[in-house]
Amino acid sequence: MRVSDIMAVLDAAYPPHLAESWDAVGLVCGDPEAEVDRVALALDCTQEVAEAAVDAGAQMLIVHHPLLMRGVTSVAANTPKGKVIHTLITGGVALFSAHTNADSARPGVNDKLAELVGITATRPIKPKLFGLDKWGVQVPEADAEAVKDAIFAAGAGEIGEYSQCAFSFPGTGQFKASTSANPAVGNIGELTTITELRIEFVAGRNRRSAIIDALRHSHPYEEPAFDITSLEPTADINTAYGLGRIGELPEPMRFKDFVQQVANALPETEWGIRAAGDPEKLVKKIAVSSGSGDSFLSDVAALGVDVYVTSDLRHHPVDEHLRAGGPFIIDTAHWASEYPWTSQAKEILNHALPELEVDILPIRTDPWTLSAHPNKESD
Repeated sequence: MRVSDIMAVLDAAYPPHLAESWDAVGLVCGDPEAEVDRVALALDCTQEVAEAAVDAGAQMLIVHHPLLMRGVTSVAANTPKGKVIHTLITGGVALFSAHTNADSARPGVNDKLAELVGITATRPIKPKLFGLDKWGVQVPEADAEAVKDAIFAAGAGEIGEYSQCAFSFPGTGQFKASTSANPAVGNIGELTTITELRIEFVAGRNRRSAIIDALRHSHPYEEPAFDITSLEPTADINTAYGLGRIGELPEPMRFKDFVQQVANALPETEWGIRAAGDPEKLVKKIAVSSGSGDSFLSDVAALGVDVYVTSDLRHHPVDEHLRAGGPFIIDTAHWASEYPWTSQAKEILNHALPELEVDILPIRTDPWTLSAHPNKESD
């Protein structure tokens, strides 16, 4: 199989259009046509990870955090990121990242985190409620199937668990071509009538440009006739895409017991986890956000949760959040909250491409390597 085949599976599981506007997801380096029989998975593409992927005989490395998310002026081999790129390219390893698109996908990084801490995930903290377009396209009957194939491939006609959804009915089209036109049927200067089908379908508004491109390339007419009507979002918020997840524990438990449950469930780091709240108070409704989540502190406070589990929290925002009566806080290591995603990605690849060898690199890329507490002398 090729790099592009694996990209197609990952893009289907973690659609690129779910990525935040500031993000950079997809293929970072490598040839989409290169052959692949083994891939490696990791959270970050560090130098150690790149060398391990080469040593493992992988032809593709799949990570969560983009290597080149922020601009660089050089990828020379004597720069940190450049050295990584050179290691991968000379080792014949393509690099692919699925970042905030994997955070928002269902299932995605946040669903794995919710599963590990012991809740059944429902709605996102920040839902992505994409509006729909309703389309109508007129096309000669003989060309209808080719046009439908093209627009379906571009994302048209998807409703819930159903795909290639459309409704067609016949009618008569007419036009008169000017002397500057190049009509596919009829003659210049003459009124032409032709039996056509009107094909109606819905599509996510974010697919509009792709569908227009597919329509223009597949339609036999120089100027295809179509119309688009915007519809309001109708997705169930509990199953919507989006960042973070909210769910409930099977039974209420003491906060200190839940803190320990989270610590036991996540990969071990030197930092461990820290928490803020009444140890004896019972908690049940939980919000989680993989990676850095302090931007959602006000959101979780408004959603009535008992505990918010995330990473990379700062002193002042947490202090102000708690003094304002916000939910209890559990602050995990960033790496620990997201590394379990690699097992989810492995399951997706194993299911879609059973002949592909998939390795999870057991490298802890959490940057913190030491923690200490003061020695307490006994009396």
